[in-house]
Amino acid sequence: MAKTILIIDDSASLRQVVKMALTGAGYNVIEAGDGQAALALLDGRQINMAVCDVNMPNMNGIEFVKAAKQVAAYKFMPILMLTTESQEDKKMQGKEAGAKAWMVKPFSPTQLVAAVSKLCV
Repeated sequence: MAKTILIIDDSASLRQVVKMALTGAGYNVIEAGDGQAALALLDGRQINMAVCDVNMPNMNGIEFVKAAKQVAAYKFMPILMLTTESQEDKKMQGKEAGAKAWMVKPFSPTQLVAAVSKLCV
């Protein structure tokens, strides 16, 4: 059965690029436009991993990671931060919140698929 990846980004075009790369690699993909919408999807369905932006309206990526880690069923779900942010302090905030990896945009779809396949167990 294909693994399901949750893509969280306020840019519809970026979600589309990520979705094409991941569905092309055989993953199922569900999408959310911000952290709040993504949190609503953590409703017991099988989600193997999340790919999340940092800067978004309503609830940013770091807040989403913290909130997702409070939901028992998703406590150990790996989360890859995919963002334009490259500062060390942002990376530390992400790591402290529970993010497993950090990838800076622009990215290559091949890089993304390789990172997802490593993290998505």
